[in-house]
Amino acid sequence: MIDEILERVQDRGITKADALYLSSLSSQELFHLADQLRREAVGDSVTYVINRNINFTNSCIGDCAFCAFRSDTGYVLSEEQILQKVQEAVEIGATEICIQGGLLRDMMLDDYCGMLENIKSNFAVHIHAFSPMEVFHAARNSGSDIGDALKALKNSGLNSMPGTAAEILDDSIRRKICPSKISTEQWVDIVTTAHRLGIPTTATMLYGHVESFEDRINHILLIRDIQQKTRGFTEFIPLPFMAKNNSLGTLAHRENSIDDIKVHALSRILLHKSIKNVQASWVKLGVKLAQVTLLYGVNDLGGTLMEENITKSAGGTAGEYLSPNDLEGLITGVGRTPRRRTTLYELI
Repeated sequence: MIDEILERVQDRGITKADALYLSSLSSQELFHLADQLRREAVGDSVTYVINRNINFTNSCIGDCAFCAFRSDTGYVLSEEQILQKVQEAVEIGATEICIQGGLLRDMMLDDYCGMLENIKSNFAVHIHAFSPMEVFHAARNSGSDIGDALKALKNSGLNSMPGTAAEILDDSIRRKICPSKISTEQWVDIVTTAHRLGIPTTATMLYGHVESFEDRINHILLIRDIQQKTRGFTEFIPLPFMAKNNSLGTLAHRENSIDDIKVHALSRILLHKSIKNVQASWVKLGVKLAQVTLLYGVNDLGGTLMEENITKSAGGTAGEYLSPNDLEGLITGVGRTPRRRTTLYELI
């Protein structure tokens, strides 16, 4: 059976039934297959990017049950504060600035564009910014359609987008964990429109709350279907749910570290020949577990971050910054070759 599945992996990609069968195998069999496919897809290099994460506000009109970051009376960074953070990042060699924030009630498309233009007029950096939910919010507030909003953001300096706000792409689950967020159809429409306009995105999955393992597989297969049509995803990032300081935490069923490794391994197998980069979020998994996933399908450790407020608010203890030396030490510690990259996976 495993040989037949491997043949399908190499051909057209495995089915949902195959994935469910794989999830029932012993961990070692599953992990060995994931590592074999990782080696075939990307070799023994493990990549990372020097970047800075900027959460420009924690004020938000949303109602996501998993969020510990939202505040009704939170902060909003000024233009000067944002530029200062970019300056600090550039000084240590950052090539990417990642920007996301809460949904401010009166924030318009021009405000998002202005933030981009202000950075681009002062720094030559890649701006990786604004989730599909933020794009929808900007367009809705300004009476714009999604395509026009994305064109305006791109013209203002947006280079790529984080594929967050995906959570689990199943509306029955979204109604439980983020009822006022964009639907699955809207998320798909926004990212596919971005891809069509030449704006690459990441793809993510928030797992370990009220979803089943089958829901996770369905989510990954939907991501694969999109990629086969658009080729616009740069990487896939499983994000374990952080259960502290939010209302969803009491319902969560993230099992253990083996479950985390299994999600990353299955991601590699399901996405083989569609998305070659699978990233471990060291800030959510923790540094040691992120390092372990490098043995079972993962080939990227994300970025240095410099600051990270969303995970920290939900109980993350891995810290907010790993230096390039720290990241390279994790990579060489499992016998792999560290390579610094750009946001779009060009090696530096």
